[in-house]
Amino acid sequence: MIGRTARNLSVGIAVLLGVGSLPATAAPPVVAQSNQWDVRPLAVGYQLTLHLDAPAPMRASLPLLEVDGNPLGVAKQSPDRKTMTLVTTDPSVVKAHDVRLVWSGDLGKESSKSRSITTTAGPTDADWLKARRGPLLPSDPGALGKYKVDTAEYNLGDEAVYLPGLKHRSELRGKIYSPHGAIGPRPVVVFLHGRHDVCYGEPSNSGDLEKPWPCPKGMKAIPSYRGYDGPATALASNGYQVVSISANAVNAWDSDAYDAGAQARAELILDHLALWRQWSTVGGGPFGTRFVGKLNLQDVGLMGHSRGGEGVARAAQLNADRGGQFGIRAVLPLAPTDFARSTVPGVAMSVVLPYCDGDVSDLEGQQFYDDTRYSVDGDTAPRSTVLVMGANHNFFNTEWTPGQSTAPSNDDWAGDEKASPCGAKYAGRLTAKQQQAVGTAYVAGFFRLQLGRETQFLPLFDGSDSRAASAGKAVVRVTSQEPRREDLNRFDQALPAGAVSGKATATVCAGVTSTAVRAALPTCMTTDEWANAPHWTTAWFASKTPTTAVTKLTWTGTDGVVRVNVPAWQRDVRRFAALTFRAAPDPAGTPKTDLTVRVVDGHGRAAAVPVSAVSDALVRMPGANDSGLPKNLLRTVRIPVASLKGVDLSDVRTVELRTDRVAKGSAYVSDLAFSSPVLGLSAPAVLLPKLSASNVTVKEGDKGTHTVDFWVRLSRPSIRPVSVYAETNGELGTTVGEVAQRLVFKPGEVRQKVTVPIVGNTRDSYDVPFSLVLSVPHNALLDESFGHGLVKDDDPTPKLTLGNVKTVEKNGVVNFPVKLSAPSDKYVTFAGVLKDGTAVIRKDYRSVNDDGTGPVVRAVDGFVEPGKTTGELQVRILDDRVKEPTETFSAVINTVDGAVLKVPTTLTVTITDND
Repeated sequence: MIGRTARNLSVGIAVLLGVGSLPATAAPPVVAQSNQWDVRPLAVGYQLTLHLDAPAPMRASLPLLEVDGNPLGVAKQSPDRKTMTLVTTDPSVVKAHDVRLVWSGDLGKESSKSRSITTTAGPTDADWLKARRGPLLPSDPGALGKYKVDTAEYNLGDEAVYLPGLKHRSELRGKIYSPHGAIGPRPVVVFLHGRHDVCYGEPSNSGDLEKPWPCPKGMKAIPSYRGYDGPATALASNGYQVVSISANAVNAWDSDAYDAGAQARAELILDHLALWRQWSTVGGGPFGTRFVGKLNLQDVGLMGHSRGGEGVARAAQLNADRGGQFGIRAVLPLAPTDFARSTVPGVAMSVVLPYCDGDVSDLEGQQFYDDTRYSVDGDTAPRSTVLVMGANHNFFNTEWTPGQSTAPSNDDWAGDEKASPCGAKYAGRLTAKQQQAVGTAYVAGFFRLQLGRETQFLPLFDGSDSRAASAGKAVVRVTSQEPRREDLNRFDQALPAGAVSGKATATVCAGVTSTAVRAALPTCMTTDEWANAPHWTTAWFASKTPTTAVTKLTWTGTDGVVRVNVPAWQRDVRRFAALTFRAAPDPAGTPKTDLTVRVVDGHGRAAAVPVSAVSDALVRMPGANDSGLPKNLLRTVRIPVASLKGVDLSDVRTVELRTDRVAKGSAYVSDLAFSSPVLGLSAPAVLLPKLSASNVTVKEGDKGTHTVDFWVRLSRPSIRPVSVYAETNGELGTTVGEVAQRLVFKPGEVRQKVTVPIVGNTRDSYDVPFSLVLSVPHNALLDESFGHGLVKDDDPTPKLTLGNVKTVEKNGVVNFPVKLSAPSDKYVTFAGVLKDGTAVIRKDYRSVNDDGTGPVVRAVDGFVEPGKTTGELQVRILDDRVKEPTETFSAVINTVDGAVLKVPTTLTVTITDND
C-alpha cells in the first residue's frame, strides 16, 4: 500500500504549493460524492475535497485526506480551515466510500478497524509505573536563582516584517524576561511557540475568516508566546536574558508555504535577534537604552516547540549559512516536527519527546538526533534526546492548557481511560503542572549547561538518567551522544565475517514494511501504524530518503555471540566513563528480553554485565498495540567503565553481546561506543560548505521524453567527501518523472547534476511547479534545500466554439453545441447568465442548476473534459399543454477559462411548441 501512498503524498504536497486548484468559472462534474466530500476529475488526476462542519484544529502535524483507510497525501486548507483539498492520481478515489481528515502524526492512532482510542493495559505498563530512577542532582535547574525577574513586552505591529519563506507579513511581538540588576551582557535564549490557533472569539463578519491574520474584527490574538513563563523565569532568575516571540502570522499562512513554514519561522527568529542586536548596542525601539550592554548575542540558545522545533533547527542552519552573525550555540526542539529531514551539526542539541504526544504522535523529532549524530566527521557538539513519559504535546505551554490558557485549549491526547498509559486518569500520566515542571527543569538545565557552562547539570543529559528535584515523579529516559567518545560500531552496516556465532543472526535493517518504498535494506518491523516507529517514520517532504539503519539481533539459543573487535588505537579506554549503546526489544518478540555485555582484555580476562542490571532499554515501552503505542524507541544502555572489574582497561580487545540471558529473543542495537560526558564545543558551523539546489524552468515540449537538469552546488570545495539525498516532490503527474538519489561530492567537487525526465505533449496544459528537495547532508549544511522547478506549457490555447440551439418543447434537457479546436489537458470551463426573450424563465425553461424552489437561478455553466473536443452546456426546457408560438431566450457567456472565446458571447435558444 505505501508504495502508492508515497507517490501520492508527493501529489498531495503539491496542493501546499497551490497546484491543482480549479478555475472559478465552473466546477468540473462530480464523479463521486457524499454529503461532505466530492471527487472531480482533472487532467492530472482527481481533486478530492472534504467539507467540514467546523474549522479543522490548528495542529503541528500535516493534514491528510484518507480514503477508505488509505492516507493519500497532504491536503490544502482553506483560510477558514473548513475545506480540505487534495489532488491525487490514485484512481481509487472514484470508488471512495469513506473520506476523512487525519493527521500525519496520527497514522498510528487511526486504525481502519477502530477509530476510538480504547487501549487496554500493555504487558509492561506495571514495569513503567515502578521504573528505575537515577540519582538526584544536588542542584536543581528548575529552582529560582538570585535575581528578581523583570518582564516587558514589545509589539511593533501585526504586519511589521515581510517573511520571504511565507510570502506574507508577520507580527514582531515578544516578551522579555530579564535578570534585575545583572551586570554585563548575559546569554540570550529565544523561545518560539508552535502551530496553534491564531485568534479566538467570534468575528464581527464571518467573511473576515478568509483572511486569518491579522485577527478579524471581534477576535483577539492568542498569546501563545506567553506560555513559557516557567522555564523563562527559571533562566532569567539565574542570570539569562529570555525572549519569547509570537508567530501567529506564520501559523495563519503556513499551509501555503512550500516547507510548511520552517524557513519563515527561522527568518522570524533572526529578525528578532537583529532587533535585539540594535536595542542592546545603540538602543532605540520601545526600550530606549534600557538593554544596552545587557545581551550577549554571541551566546544564544533557541527553544522551539512543535513546528517551532523545526523552525529553530532551520534558524541555526540559516545563521551558519549567513556567516554566523549570531552565536547560536544550543538548540532545543520541544515535541518537534521534522518534515524535511534536516540536520543540526555544530551546535549542542537536545530533543525533548513527550511519550503521550497526541499531535506529533509519531515523535518524528527523534530523527533530528538520528540524522545529526554522524552527519559531520569530528563534530564536537553534544546531542541528546529526552523522552518524558506521561507528557503530552500541549501542556508544555500554559496558553495551550485548559484551566491556564486565555483562549480555549485541550489535552491533545484523546481519551481518559485509566488503562491507557496516556489517558488522563492513568497513574503514570503527568498533570499539566507536573509536565510544566519537567519542561522547566530540562529547558532551563540545557541552556544553563550549554550557554552558562554550568556543568553540574551535565548528568541530566548524559544518559545516566539523573533527576532534577523539581521534575518530581516524572520518568525520563535520556539518550546521548558525547563529544568525547570512541565509536566502536554504529551497527548500521553488515558485521564482518565471523563476528556472529552460535544460534544468532545479525541483520542490518531500516524502515518499516509500510514505508519499504525507500528501503534498500530489510525492514526493521511490520506496522501500518507509523506513530509507533519514530526512527522509521515518513518525512513528508523527503519520503524516499532512507531512515536510520540499525542491527536486528535474533537468537534461538543461549550460545549466540556478537563480537566487536577493538582496533589497537582504541584499546585504552581508561579515559572514558562508560560503555554505551542504544537498544530496544523487537515488537514481534517478547515484551522483555535481555543480553549480556561482555568486555574482554588482551589477557583473556572478562567482565560481564546483564543489560537488565543497568538499563530498561530491553523492556517494551508501555501501552497496548493501539493508538500508536507502544513506541519502539532505542534507549541507552550505559555501563560504567568502573564496573568492569578485573579487566585491563588499557587493553580492551573485544566487546561482546551475548544471548545467554534468554533462550529466544530479538532486539535492535545501535551506536556502540566508549564515551565520557563533557561539555564539548558548540558554535555556528560556519566552516562547513553549504549545499543548495538550483531553480529550473523548462518548456514542456511536444512529444517524447526529454530532461531538465537541476544543479546541486557546494558553496566551496571540501577536503572531505560530502553527500546529500535529493528527490523530486510535488504534483508530478504524468509530466515530471520521479527521481530519488544520493549525491556524493568527491573532495574538490562543487556541483552535481540531477536529471529529471519531462514528458511532452501537444495539448494545452497548466504549468507544473515541483521541487527538488535536499535532505540528510553529510559533512555539509543545507542552504537552499528546496530547488523549485517549473514546467511551462508551450502549447497553444484551443479555441472554443459554442452554437445556438433549436429544440422542441417536449425535449427536456438540451445541450448547446460545444466544440474545442483541439484537445486540452485542462478542464475548459465557461459560465454566464440566462436572459428571457419571448420565453420566460421557470415558465418555459430553467437552468439545470435550478430545482424550481427558492430564488430563480439564472446562472448557466459548461465544460469540456480533458482530452476531449466536445463538451456540455445544458438548459432545461419546460413542457406544457398550452399551444404557443415559437419562443426564444438567450444564454450570455461572460467568463471562460482554458480556451479562447470572445466574451460576452450570446447564444440563442429557439423553442418550437409541440401542442
